[in-house]
Amino acid sequence: MGADAVLATPPPAVATRPDAGGSLTRRASLTAAGSILDYAAKALVYLVVTPVLVTGLGRTVYGIWEMLARLGGYMTVTDGRPTEALRLIIAQKQGDADDGAKRRVVGAAMAVWLLMLPLTLVVGAVLAWWLAPLLIQPGPGLLGDVRITFAILVLSFLITSLGLIPESVLRGMNLGYKRMGIQAALNLLGGALAAGAIWQGLGLVGLGGAQTLRAAVTGVCFWLLVRRFVSWWGAKRPARIEIRALFGMSLWLMLGDALAKILLASDVLILGAIIAPAAVTTYALTSYAARTAVGIHVFAAGAAIPGLGGLLGRAELERAAGVRRELLLLTWLFVTVVGTTILLWNRAFIGLWIGPVNYAGTAIDLLVVLVAVQTAFVRTDAYIIDATLRPKARVLFSAVSAAVLIGFGIPLTRLFGLPGLCAGILAARGIQSVAYPILVHRALGRRPPRSGAVTAAIRLAVVSGILFVAAAALSRRLTPGGWIEWSIGVAVSFPLVAGTALLLGPSGEWRRILLGRMRAMLRLGKAS
Repeated sequence: MGADAVLATPPPAVATRPDAGGSLTRRASLTAAGSILDYAAKALVYLVVTPVLVTGLGRTVYGIWEMLARLGGYMTVTDGRPTEALRLIIAQKQGDADDGAKRRVVGAAMAVWLLMLPLTLVVGAVLAWWLAPLLIQPGPGLLGDVRITFAILVLSFLITSLGLIPESVLRGMNLGYKRMGIQAALNLLGGALAAGAIWQGLGLVGLGGAQTLRAAVTGVCFWLLVRRFVSWWGAKRPARIEIRALFGMSLWLMLGDALAKILLASDVLILGAIIAPAAVTTYALTSYAARTAVGIHVFAAGAAIPGLGGLLGRAELERAAGVRRELLLLTWLFVTVVGTTILLWNRAFIGLWIGPVNYAGTAIDLLVVLVAVQTAFVRTDAYIIDATLRPKARVLFSAVSAAVLIGFGIPLTRLFGLPGLCAGILAARGIQSVAYPILVHRALGRRPPRSGAVTAAIRLAVVSGILFVAAAALSRRLTPGGWIEWSIGVAVSFPLVAGTALLLGPSGEWRRILLGRMRAMLRLGKAS
């Protein structure tokens, strides 16, 4: 599963002692809590609004909307990704006294955004007029709506990318938790706007407009937050060498993001183009729980990266390696417990939520969870590689993975449908699962994993596999009569699965380390 070399022996004392004053753990915990709160609000909105969208649009048009949304994600490859470079650089500079240098980095990010604006507009026009209709094949009655909707999504992307500049400064300064509650409220606003568009009969175009309005409000909120909480906030005219430096890093991040979109977001496009948009609806709804879990993990793991970037900036490689070990262990526990719970209850959840006809089956459910597990580990190491400010090697391996997905995923989908698509994704990301840990070890100056570490990782994988298979088999027998019974079942099974995983998976020493870290995070969260 990618949890290489992490758990055979306890980490050295320097890796597990609390950081000075607990500041890194405290800020990471608060940021993770805020991000999870925001994401929970987003998940709640999706739960409430999706039945409205599916009913109001129909299965085919809703599948088209999912495809447009995924295709719109590819716009991120056109803006140069200055916000990602800005976040990583600010994370390493957060302790510097030179505020002018940080303002010049902000100015360089704005300059890159402006430089890339013409390309964004041209690519957006090509996608709206030619590629979106080609992939979706909506028919004459929906062709105009598809083109107009995607053009609106391009505008939404431009507004979002500009608003991410202050948000990236907040996250880079390890102050992402300051937006706690505000992002959640914005997610609720977006859901209300989307539902209102459907109730008013505005269809795809109305959904695109709702997303654009929410993006504008979000950008204003981030701007106000960074002005309040970052004393040095502002932008200064950067030198050309500073623009070139940020632009060079941004290009690698942009290419990496493009390849990530192929690996993470092309499943819906491949399925819709080869099978039908209606198949996208079944796949998207069945994989909703797993995708939500991955999103929660991404936010939680990402919360630790600014602090890790600070350690790397101070060349505290031993402590950085200790942080990674704990991140991987927490990732294993999260994906095992959540994945098992999903496999137990997803069939019943889909039936209660939106109808059993939209459930793709136990085999697909298991494959989707395995993809989610793989993604969580890959993203954890991807974040760490980017925090070293050396993303080039990661991008090159991502390119190989993307080529494998296109080369195998498309023909496998033609032959076997959804199982073939999932198999293609697993094969493609398998390359990253092997390569990324090697890159991290090199960046942190670590030796290759010892045999004991590999044995410990295999033990964790076996425990996860047994729990997954048992849950998938048992799911057919779990038929709650309503939401109350379903909720009770989830509430009872979750701690049971967590206790079983902790008992059977990590060694006793690592179990104590893991529980100690979790207790520390909870104490700091309550103290805040």
